[in-house]
Amino acid sequence: MNQNEFISLVSPFKEKVFRLAKRLLISREEAEDATQEILVKLWNKNSDLSTFKSLEAFAMTITKNYCLDQLKSKRAGNITLNDTDFKNNDSGLEKKVEDYDSLYWVERCINKLPVQQRIIIQLRDIEQYEFEEMAKILDLSESTIRVSLSRARKEVRGFMIKAHNYGIK
Repeated sequence: MNQNEFISLVSPFKEKVFRLAKRLLISREEAEDATQEILVKLWNKNSDLSTFKSLEAFAMTITKNYCLDQLKSKRAGNITLNDTDFKNNDSGLEKKVEDYDSLYWVERCINKLPVQQRIIIQLRDIEQYEFEEMAKILDLSESTIRVSLSRARKEVRGFMIKAHNYGIK
């Protein structure tokens, strides 16, 4: 496999790899480094890539494992949501402030979750993976993922309600 073939093979899911890495690691720079590491690992396996049913699922699994290893070896850190999806250039300043505030609180609530629940929310609610794909990536049953996702969403909702009731800023 040459370089152009490899690039065309990994391009469709490269951004998803980056977003998952960014969800789990502290900074954008660390997520970029992680993405590069994952691509190097895939390149080193380029002769075997055709044997995988879902190269994307394999890449996401490698990303998850790499990032968790990084977190274990260094530290647990801050995780940020990408706020580009919440910006609307046509809206007024008040709407932008409300959007930013909502994004801030959702991000804070997700940060309080255990790592596995953060990964599940990232894959399902942000990356929009199907449960079957998530089961392959996380090596968990679909029912375990559904239960964990439900609990994570309930926790986020609880954090949001608690913050709202206490007027926490």
